[in-house]
Amino acid sequence: MRVIVRTVSELCITVGTLIVLFVAYVLFWTGVKADTVMHDQIDQLQRQWSAKATVHPTTARATAAAPAEPAAYHYGKAFAIMYIPRFGFTWNKPVLEGTGTDVLKKGLAHYARTAGLGQVGNFAVAGHRRTYGDPFLDFPELREGDAIVLTDGTTWFTYRIDKGPYKTVPTDVEVIDPVPRKSGYTRPGRYLTLTTCDPEWGHSHRLIVWAHLDSTQPVESGRPKALRR
Repeated sequence: MRVIVRTVSELCITVGTLIVLFVAYVLFWTGVKADTVMHDQIDQLQRQWSAKATVHPTTARATAAAPAEPAAYHYGKAFAIMYIPRFGFTWNKPVLEGTGTDVLKKGLAHYARTAGLGQVGNFAVAGHRRTYGDPFLDFPELREGDAIVLTDGTTWFTYRIDKGPYKTVPTDVEVIDPVPRKSGYTRPGRYLTLTTCDPEWGHSHRLIVWAHLDSTQPVESGRPKALRR
């Protein structure tokens, strides 16, 4: 009996240790790895943009108020950087093409069948609420009128939130339609949709915000007003 009790106790300790290690991995290590990957993605984008601006300076200056058709996006590749001042002026994340699990571990993910950045339609982006850097941890703090700013290296795109956070179920795919019915929009426009999971540690629901394109400006003219302290 003593041997049995000791064996069961040791098994419980081992299982408990494994659980603690797993929780530590989920809470800490995935975040460390994701932060490193996201910083690398942003650094790589900025180097690419800098090189293009040096080689083709006239192209960089040619950005007009009406956004040009973006280059094709490629699955798993970063093409833009997002800034949300509500989350802090140091918050920025890369936006990659596709919403596969592997992509969401590297940053924010653009729904492949939605509009391009700044284009007519709905530019829809997903992000983790928890794990892998917790990019959208503070999602519930977003409010109407908040700025969401993106850049593709040549243009700054400033969107303004019109509605949200709106809670719905994962099967409600209409939230990323070109004109999302529940957003309050009634005609085609240049829209942005952000989605994340709810609650923090679950995925039974989704939180949504909808925004419209408020302004654009060339990168060479400096940061937009929304990003100035």
